[in-house]
Amino acid sequence: MFFTLTHDQVTFCYGSKRWQYSFNEIVELGLLKKKKSYLLENSAFIAITAIAFYCMVFSDLTEMYYIVPTLLCYTLIIILRFHADIDAEYYVIVKDVYSKEIRVKIKNLDRPVIGKQIDQYLNLEFDRMVQKQKSNTLK
Repeated sequence: MFFTLTHDQVTFCYGSKRWQYSFNEIVELGLLKKKKSYLLENSAFIAITAIAFYCMVFSDLTEMYYIVPTLLCYTLIIILRFHADIDAEYYVIVKDVYSKEIRVKIKNLDRPVIGKQIDQYLNLEFDRMVQKQKSNTLK
C-alpha cells in the first residue's frame, strides 16, 4: 500500500518519498502522465544523416566507406530508441492549500495500484463533501 487513508489524513510512502496531509489541506491529488522525450536519439539521427550526406556529396571517398559506420550508428540509435517499450512516465502529484506542489515519479508497474488508491481517496473525499453538504442543509 502506497497510500494510507485514515478518517482525516492521507499518508503517501513510495521509496524514499514520504508526505502526509490532512484532507482539508489537499487541493488536488492525481496521476500525471508525461510523454517520454526522444530528443537525444532524434538529434543523433539527424547528425549522423548530415555527416553521411556530407561524406557522400563533398568528400573524395570513392568507394563508399562511410556507409558501414552510418548503418552501425543507425542500428545503435534504433536499439536505444526501441529498447524499452515505455512511452510515458507517470508522476503522483499533490497540490496543497499552501501553494506547494509535490511530484513523485513512479514506476509503470505501480501505476494501476496507485491509480486505484487515488480513486479510493477521491471517493472518500466525495463522501466527506456530501456529508458536509447534508449537515449544512440540515442546519
